[in-house]
Amino acid sequence: MITTIIFDLGAVLIDWSPNYLYSKVFREEEMRFFLETICTPAWNEEQDAGRPLQEATDLLVAQFPEHEANIRLFYDRWSEMLQGEIPGMIDLLRVIKASGNYKLYALTNWSAETFPIAQERFEFLGWFDGIVVSGVEKDRKPFPSFYNTLLNRYAIKPDEALFIDDNLRNIRAAEQLGINAIHFTHVDALKPQLIDYGIPVGTV
Repeated sequence: MITTIIFDLGAVLIDWSPNYLYSKVFREEEMRFFLETICTPAWNEEQDAGRPLQEATDLLVAQFPEHEANIRLFYDRWSEMLQGEIPGMIDLLRVIKASGNYKLYALTNWSAETFPIAQERFEFLGWFDGIVVSGVEKDRKPFPSFYNTLLNRYAIKPDEALFIDDNLRNIRAAEQLGINAIHFTHVDALKPQLIDYGIPVGTV
């Protein structure tokens, strides 16, 4: 029986993408090159794991001085990467919360320095019984230690928990720890999967 539901945030509840910022700066092909070779996902993950934003920026500027201005935009205008809520997901979260039958947690790869921006913008982040942020813990998905931080801090039994994430790598890591997991693609695909676990979704 599921008693606990654990949500990823980015691309599950919150629509975040560097494309939203850099599409204002580059043409499509230039933007793709910049985000695949300079401000890469691997570079960003190190900030998620606790590396300071200033240190990360200085590192890239030293490597790519010709791109300094656009590198600095990444965190100077980071809030422009937050587009809003994933359609339908907050209504679904509200229904689950209102049922009163589940503990709700978030387990997110997110810089400790930028997460407060999201907390100010998205009221629903206050609905969770706990949020574990990678940048605060200086650890991240898919490492087992990060999942165990959540499980141990809130006394969660893995076999009673359901984890929802858009990244298949993170899903596999959760399953290795005995946590039930759903690979998120779209709210309409998620609803019947939740029902299969006995979680009511109402008329959302």
